[in-house]
Amino acid sequence: MQLQESGEMYLETILVLTRRNGAVRAVDVGEEMNFSKPSVSRAVHLLEDSGYLVIDRNGFLRLTETGLAHAEKIYERHNVLSAFFKCLGVSPDVAVEDACKVEHYISDETFAAIKRYKEANCKEG
Repeated sequence: MQLQESGEMYLETILVLTRRNGAVRAVDVGEEMNFSKPSVSRAVHLLEDSGYLVIDRNGFLRLTETGLAHAEKIYERHNVLSAFFKCLGVSPDVAVEDACKVEHYISDETFAAIKRYKEANCKEG
């Protein structure tokens, strides 16, 4: 199943919250994304039905292997693109905002080229 941008954002948010807090519930996702409880509930169940996450009997969300792989891909894109834009002289806030937009639409080929360029030409920091 091809995920849309919103599904990718949910997966990325679940990944970040899991790394930060260890355990994640739908309410945590809603607070982080500033989305309503019904919107989060619908999205979470769609992701569960599509095999990207499981919801345990206590309401905790866990990414499946497929969900984790997809979330990590989007998260890597976000981090690399943010750093690349900052390297180009874009302000940190705008770099992060633009990375959030671009990470969902850029091709694998273009992303790989940007990543190579960034690693060769930009100082981390």
